[in-house]
Amino acid sequence: MKNKPRQGDLFPDFPRPDDDTVFINERCRLRTCDGYRIVSVSGIVVAHYPVGDRFGEAQAMVSLVEQGLALQTEVARGFQCDVRTVRRNERRADEGGLVALGRPGGYPKRRPRVDPSRIRRVEQWKAEGVANREIARRLGITAKAVRKMLRGLGWKDEGPKQTVLPFEGGDPNLSASGGVATEAAPSEGEKKPPGASERADPPSTQVQQDGDPNLSAPVVVGGDVVPCTLDADPDDRRVDRLLACMGALDDAAPLFGRNAGVHGVGVLLAIPALLESGVLDAAREIYGSLGPAFYGLRTTVVTLLLMALLRVRKPEGLKEHSPRDLGRVLGLDRAPEVKTLRWKLKRLAAAKRAASFGRALAKRRVAARGRAMGFLYVDGHVRVYHGKHKLPKTHVARMRICMPATTDYWVNDAKGEPLFVVPTEANEGLVAMLPPILDEVRGLVGERRVTVVFDRGGWSPKLFEKLIKAGFDILTYRKGRVRRVARKLFVPRKATLDGQKVRYLLADQGVRFRSGLRLRQVTRLGKDGHQTPIVTSRRDLSAVEVAYRMFSRWRQENFFKYLREEYALDALVDYDVEDADTTREVPNPVRARLDAEMHHARTVFKETLAVYGLEAITNTESLRRTMRGFKIANAQGARLIQAALKRITDLERRRANVPTRVPLRTARPDEVFKLAVERKHLTNLVKMVAYQAESDLVHMLAPRYRRADDEGRTLIQNALAQAGDIYVEENELRVAIDPLSSPHRTQALSALCQDLNATRTRFPGSSLIVRFEVKASPKCSPAFPGPRTTQPRGKRPQPDNSQGG
Repeated sequence: MKNKPRQGDLFPDFPRPDDDTVFINERCRLRTCDGYRIVSVSGIVVAHYPVGDRFGEAQAMVSLVEQGLALQTEVARGFQCDVRTVRRNERRADEGGLVALGRPGGYPKRRPRVDPSRIRRVEQWKAEGVANREIARRLGITAKAVRKMLRGLGWKDEGPKQTVLPFEGGDPNLSASGGVATEAAPSEGEKKPPGASERADPPSTQVQQDGDPNLSAPVVVGGDVVPCTLDADPDDRRVDRLLACMGALDDAAPLFGRNAGVHGVGVLLAIPALLESGVLDAAREIYGSLGPAFYGLRTTVVTLLLMALLRVRKPEGLKEHSPRDLGRVLGLDRAPEVKTLRWKLKRLAAAKRAASFGRALAKRRVAARGRAMGFLYVDGHVRVYHGKHKLPKTHVARMRICMPATTDYWVNDAKGEPLFVVPTEANEGLVAMLPPILDEVRGLVGERRVTVVFDRGGWSPKLFEKLIKAGFDILTYRKGRVRRVARKLFVPRKATLDGQKVRYLLADQGVRFRSGLRLRQVTRLGKDGHQTPIVTSRRDLSAVEVAYRMFSRWRQENFFKYLREEYALDALVDYDVEDADTTREVPNPVRARLDAEMHHARTVFKETLAVYGLEAITNTESLRRTMRGFKIANAQGARLIQAALKRITDLERRRANVPTRVPLRTARPDEVFKLAVERKHLTNLVKMVAYQAESDLVHMLAPRYRRADDEGRTLIQNALAQAGDIYVEENELRVAIDPLSSPHRTQALSALCQDLNATRTRFPGSSLIVRFEVKASPKCSPAFPGPRTTQPRGKRPQPDNSQGG
C-alpha cells in the first residue's frame, strides 16, 4: 500500500533566525536563502530579489522607507550601506520613478576618468608646495576640481600662513630667539665644519633678559639662533602646536621635564656622534626647511636617527612604542606617529635631493676620516621584492636563485664603514656601475690614488685599463679558468696589519692578458689545496698585505648582514611606483628564446650523432661488410643527423638578424614601472649615519673594554636601549642611565659617559649641554646568606677514627 502524503501541521513552527537573517527593526527583517534575499514585515514577504540585483535592493530600501516601516538609518544598517545611499535612491525614485533606480554596471559613461599620470603630477606638485590655483592653471581645470582631487587622495587643506610673530620670552630650560623662529641656516660665506653648529660654546653665548625674569630672551649659541617655546609644561605643547598651525613656527624647540624611568633614554648617548657626522647641517643645507610645522626638519631627522638606533626599523614600527615615552627623549610632548612621519618622508622625497644629501654626508666623512679612504670596497646588495609589481629578476647569491629584486651599490672604507650608496635603475652589473661610482669617488677624495676592491662581478680587463688610466688601482679576484701554480712557488708569509696577526701561504708572480695589460697576481694556497688567485695593479704592497686587503672584503658582507638583520635594510618604506626609463636597452627576449632553441637543437644533434657512432662501432662485418651496406641499414639515423644540422643552420641564420639588446618598451611592455627609489634612498642614508654613530661609540669604548672586538657592538646596542632618568639642571640636560647586566659592563659604560661629557655637546635645537652618568647599582643580598666555612686549598678534613669507625 502506497504511503499517503502527510498532512501539514496546523500551526507550523516559525522559521528560526539563522546567521543569514538580519533584523532591520522589531518588525522588518532581511533573510538570505538559496541565492535570494527576502524582505518580510511581521512575517509577510514584501520583497524578494536575487543576491547582487542592485535594482531590486534599491526598490526594497525605498519601499520600506516610503511606507513608514523603517527609518533611513535602520535600512542602511540592515542593508550594510551608507545612509547617503538610501537617500540617493529615494531622490532617484522621486525624480524618475522606479526606472531611475536601475543603473548599468561599471564606471559612469558620462563621467571622464582621471588619468593616473595626472594624479601623480598633482601629488608631486602638491608635495613641492605648489598652490592649488597654480596646479589648476597648469592642468587647465578649476581650483575646486584640484581641491576635490586632493581630498580624495587624503590631502588636508593647510591653514593660512602667517608671518613670524614677535613673541618674546620662553621657557627657562631653553634659550629663546626674538620671535617664534626657526634655526637660521648658515650663509654661503659662513660654512661651518661638521658638528660645529651643535657644539656648546659658552664664551659666545649672549643672554639679554628683558621683562619677566622667568622668561629667557634671545640667545645665540655658537653663532646659531636657538628656537624658543612659549609652553611651560613639557607635557602640554598646545601653544607651539597652535603657532605651527598658524604658520608661525617651523620647528618645535625641545623642552624637557623631570622624568624617571624613561624607556630608551640611553639612545641619547649617540647624540655627540650624530652631530659630529654633520647630518643636521647637511640636511639644513640640502633641504632647507619643511615649512611651517610642529615637527620640522631637525626634529624629523633626529627622530629617524634615534628610531634606527632603537631598532624601530620602519615608520610602522612606531605603533609598538608609546609616543609619549619617545617624545620625552626628543624633548616633545609626544613623538610623531606613523602617518605624520610617512608624510614628512614624502615631503623630503618630493624634493628629489637624496643623492645630494648622500654626497654632502660623504664629503663630511672624507674630511673627518680621510686616512681610511686609501682602500674602498664596492659591492652590490640585492633587495628581494615579493610584491605584485613586475620587476626585473636578478641572481640572489645568498638564496642561490633568480628572483625579482633591486640592487643598490655601497661603497665602504678600509675599516668596513659605509661611505655612500648608489641605487640602480634596474639591477645593472658591477662592470657597468663602477665608472659612475668612481666618478663620485673622485669628486669626494680629490686627485689622490685610491685602490678599489671588488669581487668577480666586476671582472673586465678592458675596464681595468680604463680605471688605471683614470688614476685608480684595482684589487679583485681572478675570474675564469686559471692555470694552477706550482707547489714549490708558495712561500709562507706573515705580518701584523691593523693590529691582527695574519699568516698566508702565497705565490707572487706577474700575469699578462690578451689586450697586453700586465698586472700582478698573488695566489693563496689553502689547507685543502685550493688556490685563490688575486689580481692587482699595486706593486708597492707586500704580498701578504695584498691578500689581507682582498680578504677584508668580508667586512662589507658582514655589514650587509648586520644592516639586514638589525636595521631592516631590505624592508620596503613605501609601495609607490614611478615610470621607468623605457628607452633603456635590455636583453632581447626573442634572441633568448632562439638561444634556448639552438641549445636544444645542438643537444639533439649530439645525441643523434652519438647513437650513429655507436652503431658504427658495434657494426657486424659479417652482415654489413661495406660502408654502403652500413648506410643503408642506418639510413634513418643519417636522416635525423641531417635534419638536426639543418635546424641548427636555420636557427643561426634567424638569430643573426635579431638584435642582442632592444629598448625596454619593446622587450617587456608590462614592466614600464619601477619601485620609487627616493624615499628608500633617504632611509638608507639615515640608517648609514646611525650605523656610523654606533661604530664611533664602539671605537670610543675599545680602550675601556677588553672584549670590545667581540662584544663591543652588543654592549653599545644594550646601552642605547637602556632606560633611565632625564632632567634639566643648571643649563645642563642630565641623563642618568640604569646600570647594565654586569659590573664590568657598567664600569665600561661609565667610562664612555665621561668621554662623551668631555665633548660638551648640546642637544640639537637647544642650549642645554648633555651630561651622561650611570646610576649606582642597587645592593642585593647574597643568594645563600649565613656563615660559610672554607677549607685551605689542597687540604681535606681527615675522618675521626678514634671510635674505630
